Amino acid sequence: MAKKSVIAREAKRARLVAKYAKKREELKKAGNWEALDKLPRNASPVRLHNRCKITGRPRGYMRKFGVCRVIFREMASDGRIPGITKASW
Repeated sequence: MAKKSVIAREAKRARLVAKYAKKREELKKAGNWEALDKLPRNASPVRLHNRCKITGRPRGYMRKFGVCRVIFREMASDGRIPGITKASW
């Protein structure tokens, strides 16, 4: 499990991105790059990083399910993800 502080930092970035999204879009349309530079750095959506919703693990993230590969495998084995079965051939 990821540290709580790292998960909280990522959540704070997500809130900042949402807060400044409209303003960033307007400044980009106007071509006002100086004003865009003065916005907080963490307001840029590029700085967000996908994390597992359950453990906060940053690697092995499966976008379609919102969890990391480890949790995905556990959930699929327990039958908690509809339509996912273990492959056998």
